[in-house]
Amino acid sequence: MNLPRHPGRAARAAVAVVAATLLLIVAACSDAGSPASTGDAKAGKIKIALSNSFIGNQWRVEMENVYKAACAMPPYVDEVECSVFNAGNDVSTQSRQISNLISQGVDAIVINAASTSGLNGVVQQACDRGIVVVSFDNTVDNKCGLTVNTDQIKFGQQLAQFIVDELGGQGNVVMVTGVAGTGADNDRNKGAKDVFAANPGIKVVATYTGMWDSATAQRNTSAQLPNLPKVDGVWVSGGTDGVIKAFAAANRPMPVVGGEAENGFRKFMAGLLTPKVKGMSIGQPPFLSVISLELARAVVKGEHPKESITIPFPVATSDNMVPGETVFPDLPDSFFADFTDSGPNAILVLCQEAATDGTPCPGKTLDVKLPS
Repeated sequence: MNLPRHPGRAARAAVAVVAATLLLIVAACSDAGSPASTGDAKAGKIKIALSNSFIGNQWRVEMENVYKAACAMPPYVDEVECSVFNAGNDVSTQSRQISNLISQGVDAIVINAASTSGLNGVVQQACDRGIVVVSFDNTVDNKCGLTVNTDQIKFGQQLAQFIVDELGGQGNVVMVTGVAGTGADNDRNKGAKDVFAANPGIKVVATYTGMWDSATAQRNTSAQLPNLPKVDGVWVSGGTDGVIKAFAAANRPMPVVGGEAENGFRKFMAGLLTPKVKGMSIGQPPFLSVISLELARAVVKGEHPKESITIPFPVATSDNMVPGETVFPDLPDSFFADFTDSGPNAILVLCQEAATDGTPCPGKTLDVKLPS
């Protein structure tokens, strides 16, 4: 039998192995029954990935830019390893990307989905692995994940009520709707119609689509105007500045306008473009991605309950236009001005460069106030 040359050293090594094994057993027993993946015991940064369905419009560009900017600012730059994936609006591609993220062992996945139901299976796989899933804007159906969103019915109600109040409950109103058949369009239209129906002095004299696009809304409004009586108010689901330009080109009196958060609309509201418009501007804020990032981080770290969040719409009216805060004179009309919040109760405040370039705001720690 071949004996070791240094039996004392071998014996000490055997004792060390036994001791290490016992420590592992004790540690495993002490972890039994504890909450899964709270992040308290994680060493280094937590991993959070943004899975976005597509990047094909200005809103999505801003949404990704502010996410990237937030990841490069404290506290996220010190706590989170961020990554971003785009799926070209293809459900299969997005599903594969999420599956790969699961295999890589990320701590959380933030999703703007290509399909509300098409990702349910892979989202369940992530949940089963203890990965925190947060979807926003176009959310997923699977209830194992969390959601961050606005209330689209309230969108319709809020703008419609503004118009009713400004008109004293009397007048002719036009509704310019969005993309037919989508959930957001259905909900926005329902909210508005409910408010108008509750005010018998309001008459809806036309309803037509603007496809959430300024050029389309302008073209379709121009086609409708010759056949319309005096219009006192316009409710716009999207493409608001296009509607205003159509009224101006037709030399029609400018109505009260309730619409989205296009920078062009807000320029009219601020008097930076003529004619000056009396209006209210709200919208689906691109910073939903940053709210989702913060919720994912806080849940992984055990700092926030595992609960979904509904945020209020950032509101701007003609009476509180602030250049560089609620309207941006040097940026295009198509730019979404609600990339940042405003006012004393702002959920978060981001600089212009965060939305345009995806770069961090100089010398700023980002404070995201999650609504309760």
